[in-house]
Amino acid sequence: MQVILLERVAKLGQMGEVVDVKPGYARNYLLPQGKALSASKANIEAFEGQKAQLEAQNLETKKEAEAMADKLNGQQFVVIRSASDSGALYGSVTTRDASDVATAEGFTVDRKQVVLGSPIKDLGLHDVTVVLHPEVEVTIQLNVARSAEEAELQAAGKSIQELAAEEEAAAEFEISELFDDLGSAASDDDDQPQANEKTDEDEA
Repeated sequence: MQVILLERVAKLGQMGEVVDVKPGYARNYLLPQGKALSASKANIEAFEGQKAQLEAQNLETKKEAEAMADKLNGQQFVVIRSASDSGALYGSVTTRDASDVATAEGFTVDRKQVVLGSPIKDLGLHDVTVVLHPEVEVTIQLNVARSAEEAELQAAGKSIQELAAEEEAAAEFEISELFDDLGSAASDDDDQPQANEKTDEDEA
């Protein structure tokens, strides 16, 4: 099926180009979202008449998107989730979660603008693409953690595996300290009878 693009579509073409696409892709995505028109003679003529206006609108929205991109690009957002000790999430972080945390921080991001190769299913730092405009993309980072404290440590560059290893080492240190205390207490007990024996000898 041939369509005429009303805006740039990634991997397809620029505004005004007539391209061949699968009918399902056109009917389910391009046409209902206003990204293209079926390439009939009447529609091509209508597009030519509106081309200058569409290009002006595209330029305006692109400028707005670029202004937002300057503020949004590289931002990190914390997402708190429950997870196992190995770092696997109970559930996953979706495009809606990404748009919600960004919007909560004052950025207007629609879930349809968020691109995830696959749902996020592990704790850690994850780079996510946000398409603000057909010609403007930015990368944000989702810091997925079990608590705000854990998120801070991850932001400082520590992985969940390193954090778990540190916690384990700290626990082992506490246990060894406990055994040292028990050991010294036991040796004190051992010393006690000897002290009593000396006392008996002195009395003799």
